[in-house]
Amino acid sequence: MNTIKRLTRPREGRKIGGVCAGIGEYLGLDPTVVRIIYVLLSIGAIGMPIVIYLLLCLLIPES
Repeated sequence: MNTIKRLTRPREGRKIGGVCAGIGEYLGLDPTVVRIIYVLLSIGAIGMPIVIYLLLCLLIPES
């Protein structure tokens, strides 16, 4: 049985836009781990993480 994994933003379990929750669900990780990784990667990148998050929020469809 072939099931295709799709990256979507879930309606439940989201904090802001559901991007980190969707990525965590897609990768099989806890969304909190994805959020911590996002924050750690964002340190020192002034303004860019917000732009990337908003872009992903627009590009990743809701489930």
